[in-house]
Amino acid sequence: MFFIRTRDCVKLAVYDPNPLGKETILMIHGWPLSAKMFEYQQELLIKCGYRVITMDLRGFGHSDAPACCYHYDQMASDIDQVVRALRLHRFTLVGFSMGGAIVLRYMNRCRGYGVKKLVLLAAAAPRFTQTPDFPYGMTQDAVDQMIEQIQTDRAQFSEDFSRKLLYSPHSEAIKDWFCDLSLSASSIGTSATGYALRDEDGCADLYSVHVPTGIFHGKQDQIVPFELGELQNQRIAGSQLFAFENSGHGIFYDELERFNQCFLQFLKS
Repeated sequence: MFFIRTRDCVKLAVYDPNPLGKETILMIHGWPLSAKMFEYQQELLIKCGYRVITMDLRGFGHSDAPACCYHYDQMASDIDQVVRALRLHRFTLVGFSMGGAIVLRYMNRCRGYGVKKLVLLAAAAPRFTQTPDFPYGMTQDAVDQMIEQIQTDRAQFSEDFSRKLLYSPHSEAIKDWFCDLSLSASSIGTSATGYALRDEDGCADLYSVHVPTGIFHGKQDQIVPFELGELQNQRIAGSQLFAFENSGHGIFYDELERFNQCFLQFLKS
């Protein structure tokens, strides 16, 4: 692990265990987890010869947790600063859940600098919440209740979230692990990005993607409904939708073997 300092003096934790890999993949975690969520992909990809870079978003994992600046534009800028600091070119950019919305903002705001392929994992895009002209996702009241719980009983929120993450049968230990990842985030970052999830609109971001894109989404997702994956597929020209019948929001783990196989096939295509 090392740190890259942003222009507003926030230290971002970055992990690059195989810098001599043949091809580069940059993976962005979701809310309210950390880079550790990709543990069961990172080892496999490294064995296949890839350079796998992960990072903790501001407010999460080992990165700094400033008092403000958790909007998508800022976090897309953070990714851009990591990309340029590491001089990344022709890499695959991966984003899960909120991380999916943020990598889409990167594609728009930073014109997809250096990206040759995009992977969206249960991406919370183009919106996480419903509006009068957008009937998908959670209601704003439901998100407000989550934010209130984060601010009053974050431990219970993290446990509840970890139980909603997966659909297929899994051990209590793995659910507890996801709960621990959630609790490793700062309360400031978890709460502030909750507001970003509630309020951000990324409809324009979808139309800014002009690279091969794989959309991986679970049909049993209770957090970011499958309809959003279908919408992304409709609006991103030439994208591929990979549907997982027995997966919930934790698309990267619920059907682990099948997911890893499909993920690798898309990377090699």
